[in-house]
Amino acid sequence: MERAYPPYLAESWDAVGLICGDPAESVESVVFALDCTDAVADDAIARGADMLIVHHPLLMRGVNSVAANTPKGRIVHKLIRAGVALFAAHTNADSARPGVNDKLAELLGVTPGAPLRPIVDELDKWGFTVPAESAEAVKDAVFAAGAGTVGDYTEAGFEFAVTGQFRPGEGADPHIGSRGELERVQELRVEFVAPRRARESVRAALVKAHPYEEPALDVVETHSGTRELGEKDLGIGRVGELDQPMTLREFTERVRTTLPATTWGVRAAGDPEAMIRKVAVASGAGESFLGTVAKMDVDCFVTSDLRHHPVDEHLRAGGCAVIDTAHWASEFPWCNQAAEVVARGLEAESIPVDTHVLDIRTDPWTIHGQGDE
Repeated sequence: MERAYPPYLAESWDAVGLICGDPAESVESVVFALDCTDAVADDAIARGADMLIVHHPLLMRGVNSVAANTPKGRIVHKLIRAGVALFAAHTNADSARPGVNDKLAELLGVTPGAPLRPIVDELDKWGFTVPAESAEAVKDAVFAAGAGTVGDYTEAGFEFAVTGQFRPGEGADPHIGSRGELERVQELRVEFVAPRRARESVRAALVKAHPYEEPALDVVETHSGTRELGEKDLGIGRVGELDQPMTLREFTERVRTTLPATTWGVRAAGDPEAMIRKVAVASGAGESFLGTVAKMDVDCFVTSDLRHHPVDEHLRAGGCAVIDTAHWASEFPWCNQAAEVVARGLEAESIPVDTHVLDIRTDPWTIHGQGDE
């Protein structure tokens, strides 16, 4: 999961990763859901799952107790007693490729192009020395932590032979050599680039995999300059072309019939007969992107959780049409994508794990009262 949805892509306020469970435990069955509710936890336990993967973190803000008599604490205790680990991939899954926004765009017939809010990550250039026999293990570790990606290429770097020297002090526990004696070792110098946001995870992976007590490494910040964003860039939201032009009325109907049905339904603002060709999407709550799409050459913005005044002001200012979906409906399709990503990744490593998407509607809305138009 962390290879597919790197934690460093998460927003600073987010709480992603393992919420409860023992990282050392084996996993043979994984289930997926958007939220971890009581019903979802009960279903995961009933199915004998070892791990429950969700999009929305159970513990994110304002939690100072997981006592069993609290709503969230009850779920945590229930999962731990049953031996079910809980893992969340939230805004890191929104920004990843493929991610939540790619799935939403593809379902609606929109080519998932550049992100609405890109993660323009400056790069660090790394270098470290390591005995040749340990080089592959350390490289594997840093690449798994997010290093070594250059455009369409992964695990990119170069290495060359060097001679290292050191004299272990009295308090040292040297992997090679003896305390107080100068040691010269034939080593490899390995260099690669990594996103600056991944610096801590790359450093931790390197230090853990390296045989030396104190690895020799250096990190140099680089500047990548400006460039045009494209379909391979990471970030929240997607902008792309609709597979065929259609009216706002027709596109709204496509959104309604394509996404999972909810009580909330789908509503649109704008001229029903306006032609839609270029679309921006932001899964989940995307009201904060109204100002962004207003400056873009798009005909329609699809998102969730829109309020009256921001939409009214957006349209008064000449902004594009907007389509408002239920939050749950715009993100639930990601569960299938995540299950496929996990299954493919583990199959490639010959690790047998069963995956299953829990078909439980965790959308909180249950009644929709609608009068005459």
